[in-house]
Amino acid sequence: MLGKFFKCVTYCMFSVTMILLLSCSTKQGAINDLRSFSYELRDNSAYYDVNDWKEALNKFANLRDKISRYGYTAEEYRTIGRLEGECAGYMVKGAKDGIINRIGTCASELEGMLEGILEGMGSE
Repeated sequence: MLGKFFKCVTYCMFSVTMILLLSCSTKQGAINDLRSFSYELRDNSAYYDVNDWKEALNKFANLRDKISRYGYTAEEYRTIGRLEGECAGYMVKGAKDGIINRIGTCASELEGMLEGILEGMGSE
């Protein structure tokens, strides 16, 4: 009888430990997902097209929703705020850089077109 009691207590302790580990893992996973997303934006947002931006905004909203499901310490909230700020900054910078890159490409194409027109007009 005592052996069954200890097995039951051990099982309960193991179950509680697993629940705590999984909840911490998921809670920390939400922060890690936000961190990974900030790296993605940092490295690639200058090359995003309209569809990429739609996906990025949806992902950001989903990450914020996921994070809102958990309670965090003050330090964790500070980290979350910093990462959200980085994401916002990378979004603005990526959009700006993308526009500048496209303008530069269009300007080069327009310059080449004008050169072609002038050459074509000069050869007559």
